[in-house]
Amino acid sequence: MTISVVIRTLNEARYLSELLQSIQQQQTPGLRVQTVVIDSGSTDGTLAIAQQYACTIAHITREQFSFGRSLNWGCQAAKGDILVLVSGHCVPLNTQWLHALCAPIVHGQVAYTYGKQIGGPQTHFCEHRIFAKYFPDTSVVPQTGFFCNNANSAIARSAWAQHQFDEDVTGLEDMELAQRLQRAGAAVGYVAEACVYHHHAETWPQVRRRFEREALALQKIMPQVHVSPMDTLRYITTSIWRDWRYALQHKQWRRNALDIAKYRYNQFMGVYKGNQEHRKLSHAEKEKYYYPV
Repeated sequence: MTISVVIRTLNEARYLSELLQSIQQQQTPGLRVQTVVIDSGSTDGTLAIAQQYACTIAHITREQFSFGRSLNWGCQAAKGDILVLVSGHCVPLNTQWLHALCAPIVHGQVAYTYGKQIGGPQTHFCEHRIFAKYFPDTSVVPQTGFFCNNANSAIARSAWAQHQFDEDVTGLEDMELAQRLQRAGAAVGYVAEACVYHHHAETWPQVRRRFEREALALQKIMPQVHVSPMDTLRYITTSIWRDWRYALQHKQWRRNALDIAKYRYNQFMGVYKGNQEHRKLSHAEKEKYYYPV
């Protein structure tokens, strides 16, 4: 059996070598491993690093890019029976990551898995809190909901070939596919043992844009979700208060208080704007929402 690790990249030189080295060190007895990089226009040495590690390299232009399409093209270039999807700025914690992530698929328990994520040294305080909420310490295989995250996931090739990722959503292509898979009778599982460091070092406009495009995508997945101005104000104030309280309890308030307020403000302002976005996207808007810069 072959596992193909598909890495979606745009200027990922900072952590890509560490990720590729970790993939080479994974303990996968009886399994062959191929690594595919699907790149959307890197200019920072990402491609040279991928060539150094003998990766299969595929390309997608800025004009062609969407999160789902880039993954579909990467999966098309892959040869594996299981397709492992990992961000170019994620690094596995240990040499058991790949085996743990794929085992439920190999054993026929689920068609789609995702693993635990924890923040790195430059990750915002609030991002650490979000990771802790959505990626707990206990595995659930299979799970009941359709939450999933392609920064650290794996899918049976047969399941991907039948359904593929939606190429029109502005984000959350993982949740959208997980929802369709469950409706078709397939299962999704969370594997806490398959953990990666997820290194986020976003600017405030990048934080806001990420949550904006995810909220826009969520309209297709859960159209019943509506966010009002009062909801937005409540989310901002409540989340800041809870994060401040947690930071105080752990003696981290002084150095994180302002960062917390800025993060939660940008997060929920992005959520509100994305939730309110209903018109057909123009070419310029598509670039803004789809392209991860």
